[in-house]
Amino acid sequence: MVRGKTQMKRIENAASRQVTFSKRRNGLLKKAFELSVLCDAEVALIIFSTRGKLYEFSSASMSKTIERYEMREKDNTGINNKLAALDQNTQNVKEDAQSMAKKIELLENSKQKLLGNGLEPCSLNELNQLETNLERSLSRIRERKNLLFRQQIEKLKQELTI
Repeated sequence: MVRGKTQMKRIENAASRQVTFSKRRNGLLKKAFELSVLCDAEVALIIFSTRGKLYEFSSASMSKTIERYEMREKDNTGINNKLAALDQNTQNVKEDAQSMAKKIELLENSKQKLLGNGLEPCSLNELNQLETNLERSLSRIRERKNLLFRQQIEKLKQELTI
């Protein structure tokens, strides 16, 4: 006689449910014991029945195994928090990189316009603003050039008087 596949749903008949619980509980406890012996694994199994009865198996001290589990969970939580922080930092860096790329593109466009290239899509207002900026820059350049000339003349005058 071949067993059929058991559907994973609650068994409605209370007696059948209790028999199934007992058989599967005993099988689960046996498997936990076998795993601990065959593989030298530290195994702890806790089962509460629907009536609140406790069934447990532990290959070592149950409290030590639970403490070990809690320490591992605390470590995993710390690692998960660090990973979340790294993900956030990575996201921030990506956003910063995108922002910088946009700024670089705008600066490149501005540079090209200052060199007189790519002026076709500019409006009259943009061209007037560009002209004003160029005139201000040219004025500053001339001031600096004149300052350097004056300094050089002063230096030459001092050398001639010596």
